Amino acid sequence: MTITQLQYVLAVAEYQNFTLAAEKSYVTQPTLSMQVQKLEDELDVKIFDRSKKPIRITAAGLKIVAQAKNIVNEADRIKDIVDQEKGFIGGEYTLGLIPTIMPTLLPMFLKTFIKKYPKVNLIIKEQNTEALIKNLQEGHLDGAIAATPLEIESIIERPLYYEPFVGYVPKNHRLAKQDKLNPSDLDINDILLLQDGHCFKEGVVNLCKSPKKYADEHFQLQSGSFETMVNLADEGLGMTLLPYLNTLELDTQKKNNLKYFNKPSPAREVSLIYHKNELKIQITQALKEVISGIVRGAIAFQDVNIISPLSKI
Repeated sequence: MTITQLQYVLAVAEYQNFTLAAEKSYVTQPTLSMQVQKLEDELDVKIFDRSKKPIRITAAGLKIVAQAKNIVNEADRIKDIVDQEKGFIGGEYTLGLIPTIMPTLLPMFLKTFIKKYPKVNLIIKEQNTEALIKNLQEGHLDGAIAATPLEIESIIERPLYYEPFVGYVPKNHRLAKQDKLNPSDLDINDILLLQDGHCFKEGVVNLCKSPKKYADEHFQLQSGSFETMVNLADEGLGMTLLPYLNTLELDTQKKNNLKYFNKPSPAREVSLIYHKNELKIQITQALKEVISGIVRGAIAFQDVNIISPLSKI
């Protein structure tokens, strides 16, 4: 029995297809199939039922796959221990980011991070929160950046920064003459929201005093773009709320429509999250230090007050 054989078993269990598992494992299909068969012969048990399409895991196979995950993780941990002892920060690291964070945060820290840690090969993926959690738990991501708290037992959350809400209020809106906003001013019925599935939308809904009436009687909007929200607000279709970092790149004319909240300002907590097995923790810590320093500096420089998050925004 070898670690490589167990890795091949895990690949087949995930993709339920020998050809695809081989492709993802960067080996030929005959090589992978032969190694899985050798392991089954050694154990004298069938791990996979090949008569089914897609391939099914047998009852015994389910237990073997669960144990294989533990063994492979522990083998990876040995390399981590050696890297940490040597002070080495490098290797491949897969990082996920949610869509409402990636466009603003990634350009802020990526160049600095790769310059400081040139031996780290970052693989960056944009995914929603549900996918991030699933992929962290299954070992497909090493870390992720998401709005928290999530309060999931297997996931560790390390806050990076607190990002305030900012209102985008066009000139013809009922709140346009107010210097500052309060959460009590908000009405869900005249706020343009992101499509369902965005945690930022749920955070906005939780701020508002009115019931959850998502659909206007004349149109229904399903967009994941803050830019779209701003443009529709300019057309007189309502106001919207933006994360603070999304306001920094607005042109001067649009910035005139921004309304900040009275202190304390409602904010969302943004955290670096990772599995409790803490694999590649030295790279995770390096990411946290770089991102926290850059973003907290940007928010503090703008003199915007922040508070603890109100919800999973």
